[in-house]
Amino acid sequence: MTTSSTQKTDVMDFDPIRPYEDHEVPEVLARISRSPQLAAAAKQLVLPSFLAGRFFAPWLTELALRFSMRNLRSVDDVQGLVSKYFKQLVDRSTDALTVSGLEHLDPTREYLFISNHRDIVMDSSLINFLLLRAGNETCRMAVGDNLLHNQLAADLMRLNKSFVVERDLASARAGYRAMTRTSHYIHHSLQEQVSVWIAQRQGRAKDGFDRTDPALVKMLLLAYRKQPQPIAKLLANGAMVPVSLSYEIDPCGPAKARERAAIDRDGHYAKSEQEDLQSMIQGLVGDKGRVHVHFSAPIIDDCESVPELADRLDRAIVGGIRVFATNRYADSLLADEAVDKPADSRAMNILQSQLHSCSAAERQFLLQQYANICVNRRELGIDQ
Repeated sequence: MTTSSTQKTDVMDFDPIRPYEDHEVPEVLARISRSPQLAAAAKQLVLPSFLAGRFFAPWLTELALRFSMRNLRSVDDVQGLVSKYFKQLVDRSTDALTVSGLEHLDPTREYLFISNHRDIVMDSSLINFLLLRAGNETCRMAVGDNLLHNQLAADLMRLNKSFVVERDLASARAGYRAMTRTSHYIHHSLQEQVSVWIAQRQGRAKDGFDRTDPALVKMLLLAYRKQPQPIAKLLANGAMVPVSLSYEIDPCGPAKARERAAIDRDGHYAKSEQEDLQSMIQGLVGDKGRVHVHFSAPIIDDCESVPELADRLDRAIVGGIRVFATNRYADSLLADEAVDKPADSRAMNILQSQLHSCSAAERQFLLQQYANICVNRRELGIDQ
């Protein structure tokens, strides 16, 4: 999505970035139901395991999806179906899904959820799944336009209440207008009493080091820049809730390590055309071990500055992350400490397999992904 530097963007025109609305659902469903990519990606989720590997599985999956979609007329209908399939996916790809902190949330009001970012689709999907299961309304989810060059991915995300954060822009001026539109759209959503999720920084934390980019806070404040005490207005309009996502195993870990090793070696990394879509699928269906999601208490009192608010978010998000044995083991290896043979658990066995699949250079980057949770907590003075 590219905007010419001479083309003026109407920041209050939300049509280019908003999720699909109810009247658009039938047309979009008709389009995705014919997608060979969707049939190939969803066969393991839709079909029993004894059928998923057969040559006719994509055809049978397409029929099953069309049958499931036949009565869907609204975004809520779509989210109901997605929730059903997502529960099956969670049951298959995790050893346990736990949640804490939901008692901090009032189901009758809207929130601005800000979390660490490890997986393209799984992070926001887990948050919405747990909110819906607890009787809360789901939230609109921010997704970078770099992920929406694939029409199927764009359709699936915008059907599921995702809105677009424009990044691929031709000039600094166009970029500022796009950030202003995003800020106003988030403000607009909260005024409509619709919650919003956004990651604490652009892109996944491929090094496992979760810190809030102050530029995110500055972007959120753009909608309030003409008001006195903009930070207080931001926190008052939709109480900000830090959310911590913890994965015992990252199914995309080796791929992230390969990318970081290539950048370290060559100075750049060129993604293949389908790489983001493949990462989305792997992140959804791959083994994740135990997964924990923690909702911190809302930040409702004023902060004096952008750095102070970013620090508050960091301490809440990093403090809420669960430290698993996989993290401690990687931290010990990188510190050259004496490490006993890891306990024979499924997660540790998967981590060992990931390490064995990496080259020596990639192995260091993979270990960092797991270890940096511990490093981050030490730097912030949080108990391990």
